[in-house]
This record gives sequence, structure tokens and C-alpha cells, in this order.
Amino acid sequence: MSQSISNIDKSALAPNPAMSSYNQSSSSVGDFIQETVALTQRLFIQLQRRPSSLVAGVIQPFMWLILFGALFSKAPANLFGNDLSYAKFLAPGLIVFAAFSGALNAGLPVMFDREFGFLNRLLVAPLASRYSIVAASTIYIIAISFIQTAVIVLASAILGAGLPGLAGIGAIALIVLLIVLGVTALSLGLAFALPGHIELLAVIFVTNLPLLFASTALAPLSFMAGWLQIVASLNPLTYAIEPIRYIYSHGDWAINSLVMDTPWFGFSFGSVILVLLAFDALILLLIQPLLRRRFA
Repeated sequence: MSQSISNIDKSALAPNPAMSSYNQSSSSVGDFIQETVALTQRLFIQLQRRPSSLVAGVIQPFMWLILFGALFSKAPANLFGNDLSYAKFLAPGLIVFAAFSGALNAGLPVMFDREFGFLNRLLVAPLASRYSIVAASTIYIIAISFIQTAVIVLASAILGAGLPGLAGIGAIALIVLLIVLGVTALSLGLAFALPGHIELLAVIFVTNLPLLFASTALAPLSFMAGWLQIVASLNPLTYAIEPIRYIYSHGDWAINSLVMDTPWFGFSFGSVILVLLAFDALILLLIQPLLRRRFA
């Protein structure tokens, strides 16, 4: 009898492999979250010490809104169709441009960490996952983009662009999130691929304004030359700008509303979201081999 009790006690005290695996997985997820939070806090501390980057990111599109609004203040009311003022036409373009510019600069902190040696210290540290470095940069850029978007939306409302409803603001936040995710991933991939910050800055300067002018941020597709219409229809910024513009000009928008018309065919709100998701998936797929090689 005592022998059977002893056997039962031993079996009860033996470690359960399934439970051990679960605890290890749970611990890894917790460590990853803790590392991501700590690295994100570091970026916000840097922003607190040098807030000029955030201020400049807000002031630049705000100045564009004022200057371009004044430039086209005497334009005919129906120049852009449906009695749409230029302030209301311009606001979506500046929202996306501000988010795009901030996301395109996402790789700079990582590049400076590379050059100053801090990134090497992180790579040799016993991290649960080195992808926490990428996750922290992405969360930081998303937070900054939402701050900039909120400022531009409020400034545009004051300057006469109006304010979308609660559902419209949620849709704008979703679109900004999607464009920021893809561009941030691209910028981080460039930060690991290029040799230094000079090369990264050169890529940013070369692509920033051309992508802006090759989109519908400042003018509709119908105003563009035929070849530029094709380029703008391939530009992911256009697929972020046009649904936001539709939200500003149509209070009764829906998921199946036709929000843009390209030289090939039209896109509904839902199909534009799918295009942005496909853009994010493509960028993430392209940078995965580079990140695995760098984090190996």
C-alpha cells in the first residue's frame, strides 16, 4: 500500500512536458513584450530630449496647408468637382504625406545606432527576440504618425476643411496605420542594407518629394499628363490619399463606395484597403531575408 502511494506521489511530482513547454513559450512572449516596451521607451526619451523632429514633422505639412490654401484661395469653387474647396482637397494629401515622411525616416535612429555601436550591443545581448528592435521602431513611428495626423486633422478643420465623423476618423487612422507599416518596414530594411546614414538620407531625399508629386496629394488624376496618371495610379500614396479624400467629401461613405478611378478600373474603399494590405505584405516579405541575415 505504501509502495503504491509512493508511486502516485512520484508521478504527481514529475514535470509535465506540455506544461513546461507552455510556460517557456509564455515566458518568451513576456520577455519579447518587455524588451519591446523598453526599447520603445528609449526612443520616446530621445524624442523628449530632442523634440525638434516632431515639431518639424507637424509644422511642415501645416505650412503647406496654409501656403497652398492661400495660393488657390481664389480658385473656382467647382475646380475640383462637387464644390470642394482646395483646403478640403489638400488636407488628405498632407495627412498621408506627413505619415509617409515620418515613416520614411524610421530607419535613421537604427542607422545611427549602427554607426555608434549601440546596435551591436543589442545584437549580442541575451534578447528573447531581436525582432523587438524592429517592433519598437515600428510602434514609435506609428505613435508619432498618429500625433501628426491628429494635429493636421484639427488644423484642417480650423482652416475650413471640416471634420469627419467618428467612423471617418477611425477609417483615416486605419489607412494611416497601413501606409506607415509598409513604409516603416521599407525604411528599416534600408537601414540594415545601406552602409551608412549618408546613403539612407540620399534615398529619403530622392524619393520623398517625387513620390508626393507623383501622387494625387496636390492635384487630381484628371489634371495630370497621361504618363503621370499611370505613375500616380501605381503609387501607394495615392491609394491612401483618395479614400481619405472621399471621407472628407462624402459623409455617407461605405465600404463599397467607389473612391478612386484609375486609367484601368475603379477602386472601392474596401479594395483600396486590400491594396494597402498587399503593399505591406510585399514589403515585409522582401525585408524578411535581410532581417534574418542581420539577426542571425
